[in-house]
Amino acid sequence: MSVSRPEELRESPQGSRAFSLGSLIRRRPELVTLAILIVICIAVAVANPAFLQPSTLIDIGRASVVMGLFALGVFVILAAGGIDVSFTAIAALTMYSTTLLVQNYAPELPILLVILAATLGGVVLGVINGLLVNILRVPSLIVTIGTQYLFRGALLSFIGTVWIMSIPTQMGAFGRMPLLQFETANRAVITLPVYFLVLPVAALLTWWILNHTLMGRAIFAVGGNADVAQRLGYSLRTVHLFVFGYAGALAGLAGIIHVSANRLANPFDLVGTEINVIAAVVLGGARITGGTGSVIGTILGVLLIVVVNSVLVLVGIPSTWQRLVVGSFILLAAAFFVMRGRRA
Repeated sequence: MSVSRPEELRESPQGSRAFSLGSLIRRRPELVTLAILIVICIAVAVANPAFLQPSTLIDIGRASVVMGLFALGVFVILAAGGIDVSFTAIAALTMYSTTLLVQNYAPELPILLVILAATLGGVVLGVINGLLVNILRVPSLIVTIGTQYLFRGALLSFIGTVWIMSIPTQMGAFGRMPLLQFETANRAVITLPVYFLVLPVAALLTWWILNHTLMGRAIFAVGGNADVAQRLGYSLRTVHLFVFGYAGALAGLAGIIHVSANRLANPFDLVGTEINVIAAVVLGGARITGGTGSVIGTILGVLLIVVVNSVLVLVGIPSTWQRLVVGSFILLAAAFFVMRGRRA
């Protein structure tokens, strides 16, 4: 009777397939997110074919823009080993301040300059986060919890608490500008706005920075082990300023898009969306401890959260269940990453 050697077991077709599949999932955890997303979409489409109507898909696309911009910024910070919960406060402060300034002092300012002003405002606030993290040498979660209250407090105490119901004309026009528009059988007009293009452009830019620049290598090196990265010559201060400034820029951009799309500037908007955004990034394969993740995984995580929320509304489940479902997904993702780490 022959005895199989370990080498033979490893080289058997079945063992090879199992090994390759397991290693692929460990290397590309976003594939799990993609599989879950596909299963959910198929199940909902079978139960309710209305899910596949163009209007529903376009609604999902519109809803993904602001969350996607937030998620890309959070992912860059997570990749560097930090975490940020102040991005919604940055968005609220920049979008309300910019709208107020344009309305009162520059009503004819071109929309590109309006967007640039909000983005630069986000950069300034994000850099403040980065400086505080670097100077105080405390976890970025603590710093950004503090700046979240600081930014919101400054907005509500010194700038305004009144809803701006009539935003500047150019901002409203930007929010309504169609990229794709068609009429359904019941004569309803469906529009995919041009601001949808901002998300894929931001995703491509983020991917390029992380994969084709020295800064991208520094971000993952610092996220993997900050002490080792510093000994290799990477500057923690530069990385902190960049990732928080970049996340702030995306938050400011998301805020001005939010105002333009809703044609309303509400200083109390976006409160409480932090958990959904962080959940999307984690579900996309990024570890809270840093050093891992991908842009495509982050976008898939955003789509998963948006689709789940849309499905709950579509099938008539109360919105209070959304947090329950998202929380369950986070726990499942955490369990998956723990198992993946042990197997590795």
